[in-house]
Amino acid sequence: MGADCCGSDVKFEGLSADYKQRLWLVIAINASMFLVEMGAGALAGSNALQADALDFLADSATYGISLAVIGASVRTRSLAAIGKAASLSAISLWVLGMTAYHVLIVGIPRAEIMGVIGALALVANLVSVLILMRYKDGDANVRSVWLCSRNDAIGNVAVMIAALSVWGMQTKWPDLIVAALMAGLFLYSSLRILQQSIQEMRAQHSHAGHSH
Repeated sequence: MGADCCGSDVKFEGLSADYKQRLWLVIAINASMFLVEMGAGALAGSNALQADALDFLADSATYGISLAVIGASVRTRSLAAIGKAASLSAISLWVLGMTAYHVLIVGIPRAEIMGVIGALALVANLVSVLILMRYKDGDANVRSVWLCSRNDAIGNVAVMIAALSVWGMQTKWPDLIVAALMAGLFLYSSLRILQQSIQEMRAQHSHAGHSH
């Protein structure tokens, strides 16, 4: 968050061939992991895995939107970031709803599937984080990409902890608790993205006002 102290005029806006190539690579990783994890989540009966799979899907969409608006006006990029914040909020509410629903259903998730897929997803996310590390500070559009990648890595560690807990305690509660915590993380990140988007739009408006 080191560059957050800098003025909005000097923040990296994504105008780099290297950054675009990295985004395409991360989109491919995330889209693949969404398919793997959603299928494994259904097979294992794990809410936490399915929540993490949805995060991969949201990230793929986020990175695609980020690519589409690179070089656009501050307003367009900020509106795109606000749209991404709204989608993260929607996912968090869906995960919370599904978690509440599953509390009423008897059935313990299959810990071994959760653990293996959680480990695979963690590797995928760490690779994505490393690919994007150089560009973690920037405007709301670039910053939202970094936050999504970071969330994924945190989520995967949580899924693996849940898998160990489910296996050791033979109860579904760790899986449900992790799913709820991940929903909270999605919501927090969406608020951070929204806050920065509004700040950048205000700064641009103020700058335009002074230039007249």
